[in-house]
Amino acid sequence: MKRQAIWQWLKSLRRSAKPAPGGYYRISARSIYILPTKQGLTLALVLLLMLIGSVNYASNLGYLVTFFLGGIWLTSILHTWRNLLGLCLYPGQATPVFAGQEAGFTVHLRNPSGLPRFGILISAEGGGSAACDLPGEADSTLVLAYPARTRGDLKLRNVSIHSRYPFGLFHAWTYAQPKMCCLVYPKPADRGEPPSEVTYRSSDEGDKGVGADDFVGLRSFRYGDSPRHIDWKTMARERGLHTKLFGGDRSEQISLDWDLLDDPDPEVRLSMLCRYILQAHERQHAYRLKLPGLTIPTGSDEAHKQRCLASLARFTVSA
Repeated sequence: MKRQAIWQWLKSLRRSAKPAPGGYYRISARSIYILPTKQGLTLALVLLLMLIGSVNYASNLGYLVTFFLGGIWLTSILHTWRNLLGLCLYPGQATPVFAGQEAGFTVHLRNPSGLPRFGILISAEGGGSAACDLPGEADSTLVLAYPARTRGDLKLRNVSIHSRYPFGLFHAWTYAQPKMCCLVYPKPADRGEPPSEVTYRSSDEGDKGVGADDFVGLRSFRYGDSPRHIDWKTMARERGLHTKLFGGDRSEQISLDWDLLDDPDPEVRLSMLCRYILQAHERQHAYRLKLPGLTIPTGSDEAHKQRCLASLARFTVSA
């Protein structure tokens, strides 16, 4: 614990882009680190040897070349440092994913000045990186990939912004800690049927092609229609993509209950419930979710599915 406290204290002292009132992070002059790269150190050593040789042999041409290259070496410090100065980082959104997939954190990088910026690299601790060039007064959207290994809230850790422009002789960088979080759902189990009896309830919309009983006709396919209701025969006859409509005054209602699952591993139960939720939504069934200490009422829309999956992601397994 003492080591961790010391490490956190040292991290608090490091230079980093500070959050501005608008919710973005601006790179100021005092937040940039800069050090010579391996190539920069090599060139500095070569220049030192060239200077010693020019002094020893009184070579005017040696002086000319040495000081010319030395001027480039020194000038590149300013250009590398200025390439990051004033850039603004805006946190974006992170779409929920399932455990085992890659989370994508979207960030927006803006160049408020008229000077173009080249070779800007953004990376996340333990995650991926992305690079871009920014013309004057322009912005760019970058996505940082991050492995989502376990369910729950996945926070974006330390973000660093780098530059080695123009010659790669110096490496300038700074840090930022945008408050971004990605919700990670449990990994869905293999397909299967939930241990629950299917009950029925009266349909609020009546016989309007949204029931669960009799086939009443076809309509043009709409995005989001279940593949189970697509009329593949008409598609095979090259008559277009159509969706089957069913009438009736009842609809299926399923209860997904934690206590009805017999697997002793809580994580396996969560994976099974995740699969059952996805199946019920795909089949356009109304369903409710029962977890220890939480019951989500019956629903069938996209918001209901997201609420159920979020409850699984944040569910705390009691000892």
